[in-house]
Amino acid sequence: MNDFVRVVEVGPRDGLQNEKTAVATADKIALIDRLSATGLRTIEATSFVSPRWVPQLADAAEVYAGIDRRPGIAYPVLVPNEQGYDRARAAGVTEVAVFTAASEAFNRANTNAGIDESIERFRPILARAAADGVKVRGYVSTVLGCPYQGEVAVSAVVDVARRLHDLGCYEISLGDTIGVGTPLKARRMLAAVAVEVPMAALAVHFHDTYGQALANIAACLEEGVRVVDSAVSGAGGCPYARGASGNVASEDVVYMLQGMGIDTGIDLPALAATGRWLAGLLGRETGSKAGRALAAT
Repeated sequence: MNDFVRVVEVGPRDGLQNEKTAVATADKIALIDRLSATGLRTIEATSFVSPRWVPQLADAAEVYAGIDRRPGIAYPVLVPNEQGYDRARAAGVTEVAVFTAASEAFNRANTNAGIDESIERFRPILARAAADGVKVRGYVSTVLGCPYQGEVAVSAVVDVARRLHDLGCYEISLGDTIGVGTPLKARRMLAAVAVEVPMAALAVHFHDTYGQALANIAACLEEGVRVVDSAVSGAGGCPYARGASGNVASEDVVYMLQGMGIDTGIDLPALAATGRWLAGLLGRETGSKAGRALAAT
C-alpha cells in the first residue's frame, strides 16, 4: 500500500461539538491554525447550525473569519439547511458538507425529518452550490448500527450514499456514528457502496466506542478507500454511549498509516503536539495513544 491517504481532520467541528467544555473562539482559531501547519489537506472548520442546537459552535462565522486559510488546504463547514448555507457563504466559505443517516429512526430523532425529506432539503443547497462553484461533501451516519433501531441494512446505506452522490456531492463519508462496527462488517458495507458510488468518491468515518476504529480503517484500506476522517486527540466523546470514546484519534490513524508505508503528508510529532495542546484546553490527557507514547519518548 505504498500510496497516499487523505486524512480529513474533523476535530474542530465533529470533535468540539460533542465536548462539554466550552472552548473560546480564539482557541478554536488557534487549533485550526496549528492543524494547518501539520500537513493536513482537509480540516473541517466548524458548523453553521443553529446555536440553539450546538451552542459550542455558535461562533462559526467568527472562527472562519479568524483562521489563516492556507493555499492547498480545504476548510469545509457543515450546513444543515439553506439558512446555514447562506451564513456560510456570507462568511466566504467555498466548501460545505451536508448530512443525513442510513437509519430512518436516527434521522427523525436528530433532524425531525425522514431520510427522503432530508435529502429533498439538500436539493436547493446542491443546486446553489453548483451555481456558486462551491464543493459539497455528504455525510451518511449510522452506516453500521443505530442507537434507536439497532441493525441498519447495507442496502439502506447504499441507497442513501448513491442518492447523495447523484445529487452532486463530490465525496461521501460513511460514518459509524456509535462505533459498533467490526472489520468484516465495515469492509462488506464499503464494498457494497462502492458498487454504486466510485471508491474514489468515498471516505470512512469511524468512532472508537468499542476500540475497533483502527481495525475497521485497515480493513477498508484493503478494500481500496483512500480518504479517512479522524479527530485530533480523539476529541468528541460519543453522545450515545456513556463514558465511551468518540472519534478515532488522528494521531493514531497517521501512525498506523505510516507503519503501513502509506503517505499522508502529515508531520506526526506536530500533530501529536497539537493533540496534547487541545487536551490541555479540555482539561484532560490526550485521547490518542500515539500522542501519549510520543510524549513519553
